[in-house]
Amino acid sequence: MIQCLLVEDDIDILELVTQYLQGYGMAVTAVSSARQMEAAMKRQTFDLVLLDLMLPDANGLELCRQLRARSLMPVIMLTAQGDPVSRVVGLEIGADDYIGKPFEPRELVARIHAVLRRLSPAHREDKTGSSVVMFQGWMFDRLRRQLTSPDGIVVHLSAAEFRLLAVLVDRAEAVLSREQLIELTVTPGVVVNDRSVDLTVSRLRQKLRDSSGMPSLIRTIRGEGYMLAAKVCA
Repeated sequence: MIQCLLVEDDIDILELVTQYLQGYGMAVTAVSSARQMEAAMKRQTFDLVLLDLMLPDANGLELCRQLRARSLMPVIMLTAQGDPVSRVVGLEIGADDYIGKPFEPRELVARIHAVLRRLSPAHREDKTGSSVVMFQGWMFDRLRRQLTSPDGIVVHLSAAEFRLLAVLVDRAEAVLSREQLIELTVTPGVVVNDRSVDLTVSRLRQKLRDSSGMPSLIRTIRGEGYMLAAKVCA
């Protein structure tokens, strides 16, 4: 059974969504503030958080940022329909999806299932505790979404760079076409195409100090795609 934490201060929406998700066999813990959210997360483990952007005691974006710093648990932001800037910011800081209010409950159910299908491998890894991997002296912590250089410097990764590196690490020494990388890194609300994949690879190479004329870590395989040419160990 999917365990959902619903954080929403509009009581009507809170009750409607709770009843609807329960009708689809999900277990829902409904709270209306950031304080109640933190208390609920201390009591039990959830599969997914549905997080309202505006709460009486906190900003949903900041809560999402804090949550992402310590967990890979999927987050779907509930935002005002006319607030595209917040949606983009939310996705960039680590939200896995967003849905604008007012929304169709059936669409929310579909979004929940889609997010859990897309993120289930990473989420399972988070639950087993093996979130940190090493390759050529670099340390990549999926749980903290943090990359550390061989000389101990923490390197900031954008959401797109994190998703791409996670895919490359999971499939180290395998050639991935651009089409595969698009499929594996796409997230709702963000356009991913051949050009954006190439740009993200270029930026990631720079951060991995692999941006010379002949990159050796993230290799381009002519006519096929890209490959992380390194042994990865936990």
